[in-house]
Amino acid sequence: MFRQQAIKLSTRRALFSTSSKNMVHFKDGVYNNLPFKVVNRKIPYGVVHFGFFGVGLLVPFIITWAQLKKSGSL
Repeated sequence: MFRQQAIKLSTRRALFSTSSKNMVHFKDGVYNNLPFKVVNRKIPYGVVHFGFFGVGLLVPFIITWAQLKKSGSL
């Protein structure tokens, strides 16, 4: 009895998983899993990437410099 239930359960799961896999198809290849364009851009991706993180790194230092200059410490 347990064996029959296990067989029914395994076939039911296998049928469900294969049918859901076959319904969805994504384009295969390099960089297709990213939500942004990496190749053939007007501005190279490296400039955008390092520019974004560079500005984020520099903002605290610029704010600190401005506050020190305003207080007269510099």
